[in-house]
Amino acid sequence: MKKVFVNGYGSIGSRIVQFIKDDPEIEILGIGKYSPDSKVNEAIEKGFKVFVPEKNQNAFTNFSISGNIESVLDEADLVIDASPGGHGFKNKKLFYEPRNILSIYQGGETIDGENAVSDLLFNSRVNYNDAIGKKHVMQGSCNVTGMGRILEPLRKKYGDSIKRFDVTLIRRWADIEQTEKSVPDTIELTQSPHHGEDVKSYFGKESPLFVRAIKVPTRQMHLHIMDVRFNGNSPSPDDIHDLFANEFGVAVLWAAKGTKDVREYANTMNFSFKDTNMIHIHANMTTSIDDTIQIMYSDDQTGIVIPENHMLMQAMLFEKSYDEAFNHTEKLFNMKEKKHLLEEHFAKKEN
Repeated sequence: MKKVFVNGYGSIGSRIVQFIKDDPEIEILGIGKYSPDSKVNEAIEKGFKVFVPEKNQNAFTNFSISGNIESVLDEADLVIDASPGGHGFKNKKLFYEPRNILSIYQGGETIDGENAVSDLLFNSRVNYNDAIGKKHVMQGSCNVTGMGRILEPLRKKYGDSIKRFDVTLIRRWADIEQTEKSVPDTIELTQSPHHGEDVKSYFGKESPLFVRAIKVPTRQMHLHIMDVRFNGNSPSPDDIHDLFANEFGVAVLWAAKGTKDVREYANTMNFSFKDTNMIHIHANMTTSIDDTIQIMYSDDQTGIVIPENHMLMQAMLFEKSYDEAFNHTEKLFNMKEKKHLLEEHFAKKEN
C-alpha cells in the first residue's frame, strides 16, 4: 500500500481526497492546511488528519491538528499538491525535491520557464504512458483537460483531413464553493490565455489550434464553442455524436437548456460535490456547414480533473498500464453510470 499526502484542501484538494480515500491501494496520510478556518474542522470531521506548516502551528491552537507538513511529507510516497496557483512551484523547491517525493501539480502551475513544475502536462486521453517513470508531473486545468477529451478523438478519427480548430472558452467566474468570491456584472476579456499553449504541449506545438477566452458572471461550469474546419466537407452532426457515444468522460446531451440544468440534475443523483466529472456535448447545438462543424460542450470545471489526478497517480505510483488504471478509476468514479444517467435524463425529445 502506498502513502499519499494531499497538500491543500480547496476546490481541488477536498475533492481528490474524498475519492482516493476509498482506493484500497492507497493510505491517505492526511491533508495540508495553511489557513486556520472552518475547512480545518470540516476535514477532521470527515476523518482526515490535518497537518500545517511548522512555522504556523501556533495559529492552529484552537484546532485538533495532527502535526506539521514537513514531518508527514517524510512518510509520503507521493504528494498531490492542491495549493493555490504558483505555490506548487514553491512547495516543489521547499518540500518535495529535497525529499525526492513523487509529486502531482494542478493547473494553476506552469511547465514553461523558470517556475516550471514539470516538463510534462498530463492528459490521460493523450499521453498517459509518458507519465510512467516521471517524478514531477502537472495535471492540466479543467479547460485544458476538457479540450483534450474532445480534440484527441477527433484527431484519431479524422487525422490530416482536419484543417484547424478554433475554440472559444466561455469560462465561469468562480467555483460553487467559493462563496467569498464575488461574481461581478461584467464579461472579462482574457488576453493571451494559456490554454492553447497548454493543449499544444501534449497535442503538438504545430497543431492548428486557436483559442480565445472570456469570463462570464456564473459559477455553473465552463462552455466551449469549437469550430472544426476540414479540408473537404465536414462530417455530419450524427457522425460527431456517434464518435463520442462510447468515449470515457463525455456525455452527449440533447435536452439541457443550460449548464445549471446539468448541475442541478447531478445534485438530484447525489453525485459528490454536484460533479459529473465529465464533458457534456450539447448535441442540439451541433451544426455542420460546408467545411466546418461547430460543437458546443460544457466542462465540469473542478470536477473534471479529479479522475485525471487518479489516473496520473496510478501511472506514477504503480506504473500501471492504461487499461489497468482506467478500470480501477472507473470503480471509484462510476463514470459509465453517470454518463448513462445524464444521457437518459437529457435524451432527445420526440416530436
